[in-house]
Amino acid sequence: MADAFGLREWQQEARERYHGRHGGTDGNFLVVATPGAGKTTFALTIAQDLIDQDTINNLVVIVPTSHLRRQWSEAAAKKGIQLDHNFVNANTVVGADYDGVVVTYQTVASSPLLWRRLCSNRRTLVVFDEIHHAGEGDGQIWGPALKEAFEVATRRLLLSGTPFRTDGMPIPFVEYESNRAVAGYNYDYGMALTDGGVVRPAVFPAMDGESKWRRSGELAVTSIALVDTDEKTVPPALQAALNPQGEWIPSVLRAADAALTQTRLDTPDAGGLVIASNQDHAYAYCDILEKITGERPAIAVSDEPEASKVIKRFAASESRWIVAVQMVAEGVDIPRLTVGVYASRIRTQMFFIQVVGRFVRLRGDDDETTARLFIPSIQPLLTYAQDIEKTVDAVIADQEKRVRDMQDDGDSDEPPSLLPTIEIVGSSEASHHSTIANGEAITPSEMAYAKSVLSRAETAAPRGTTPEFVALLLRAAGASQPVAEPRRPDVGHEPLADKKRDVRTLIKRKVGRLNLATGKLHQYIHAEMNQALGDTTTTATMDSLLRRVEMLDRWLEEVQQ
Repeated sequence: MADAFGLREWQQEARERYHGRHGGTDGNFLVVATPGAGKTTFALTIAQDLIDQDTINNLVVIVPTSHLRRQWSEAAAKKGIQLDHNFVNANTVVGADYDGVVVTYQTVASSPLLWRRLCSNRRTLVVFDEIHHAGEGDGQIWGPALKEAFEVATRRLLLSGTPFRTDGMPIPFVEYESNRAVAGYNYDYGMALTDGGVVRPAVFPAMDGESKWRRSGELAVTSIALVDTDEKTVPPALQAALNPQGEWIPSVLRAADAALTQTRLDTPDAGGLVIASNQDHAYAYCDILEKITGERPAIAVSDEPEASKVIKRFAASESRWIVAVQMVAEGVDIPRLTVGVYASRIRTQMFFIQVVGRFVRLRGDDDETTARLFIPSIQPLLTYAQDIEKTVDAVIADQEKRVRDMQDDGDSDEPPSLLPTIEIVGSSEASHHSTIANGEAITPSEMAYAKSVLSRAETAAPRGTTPEFVALLLRAAGASQPVAEPRRPDVGHEPLADKKRDVRTLIKRKVGRLNLATGKLHQYIHAEMNQALGDTTTTATMDSLLRRVEMLDRWLEEVQQ
């Protein structure tokens, strides 16, 4: 919900916190907000505030890719801030009719002393978009360059779409605690979903299939879902599935295009995005999609000016599909994207979250679309999909665990040059393994039943009702399970504290089901029960807890009537 200034609630809260801390520690302030939540709007609002207060008279925005330069420039122009997105280091001076510039991290790293001079001459706010990039890949070059260039700036505002940590060279201007980046404000995807009107819900059809390959001449055949894998290696089963010469990826693209067709019944210009592993695959996927749809997809395979134009044209068109390698994975704003295929070999949680962010951006208050991202039924992608609504702390904890695992492995991994040669043989058509929605895995049989129920109730179903929503609703009502949940749990003979803990867990689960069925916030449901029973879940007696269970069962039954 927007306030009188057009800001969402989280943006206004973060704005107040920023000014309350006078720009953060030593002029640094980090905001971690889920992709699609409105980090650009927030940053430009802070910039305008500081301009109005005469705290700054110059704005420098640093972005990871060239395409984002124009995107930031256009967003700033709407707020009356003029940024030069064509600036190059050879210019040495910013035009007097600009309020600032937008450049890439690489541009700054190539000439840090120039940027130090440009920031020394004026009172400057530097905005670092997706600052976690400064700790990856070229971070050992970028980090020192950023510090040298911008330590003289008046204020520094750091933005990231996902929580991050450091295990090597710390990123300049970021405060750390036990190697964790400490944010001045956190706003994750789960919070955004709870607030409503910020991001779309997302579901994840997980596609299985049979892969075949030869290792050292020996034929291997396995299901994708049975592969034991981690982030560090790309299993042959996944390589075979993503190979455009096999049957798996064409069948997934057909399923995704069918989903896009269904979405376009309500949203005629809805678009789809395929994230490919490399350029060869990207062009091959375009060929497959052209055969399926009769329309040549757009393709953006590099961070070149022409690729940026392709993305811009696609965003403004009604074309069905765009295929990209990585450049559309982060920061690029195409709100009409609703269906995607994750065909990348990258399996880090940070990259996965950024890809999901391409599909959850709302187009307006009446946007009732559910984002749908098709993924291979392989770990750790399944876990990422189930945990997409986790809090920032949970994501960081997961990253820490993976770091510990890698440290425990030490130097035991066989060098790549000594690995047996893999020959991809082929893959079968994809089969539906499960669909991840609201952190739960829905089976194919539950989905089939939900679709049949939805088809019979099509005229009565509200616009935007999805089969996943119906499946979870049926599960909550016990209609898709042979064994019904007991109305009152068996309290047995264990200690009272354990009994009450189990009943509270049951209450929490039923409140979640009622939230799913009615849209009522969890706290409102608890408040109704507290008012009716005169206590709280924490202080309630066992009898009062059991009465809560009965109240929730009754309310769930009423929803089904």
